[in-house]
Amino acid sequence: MRYIGGKWKATILIHLIEKKRYSELRKACYVITERTLSLQLKEMEADGLITRTVYTSKPPLKVEYELTDFGKTLIPLLHSIAEWGNEAAKTNKKITMVEYK
Repeated sequence: MRYIGGKWKATILIHLIEKKRYSELRKACYVITERTLSLQLKEMEADGLITRTVYTSKPPLKVEYELTDFGKTLIPLLHSIAEWGNEAAKTNKKITMVEYK
C-alpha cells in the first residue's frame, strides 16, 4: 500500500498505462488539483513506479510520464480495481463510472 495507497495514486497510475504528456494526464485526471497531481507524480517517481522525461530541445517544454518496468507490474491489479469500481458503480447510484485507457 506504500506505493499505491492514498486517494489518487491508483487513478493516476491507471491513466499512465499508456505514456502521456503532462497536459494529457491533467485532462484525464481533471478532478485532481494541479498541486496534488504534481505531488503524487513526484512521490511515484521517487518510488520508482513512473519515469518523467523532459524534452527541452525546442520550446515549448514537453514533459512525458510513463510506467517503469516495476510500475508495469501493477497493471493487472489496476485493471482489477477498475473493474471492481465499475461494478460498484452499477449497483450504487452515488458512484460515477469512469472510462480509462
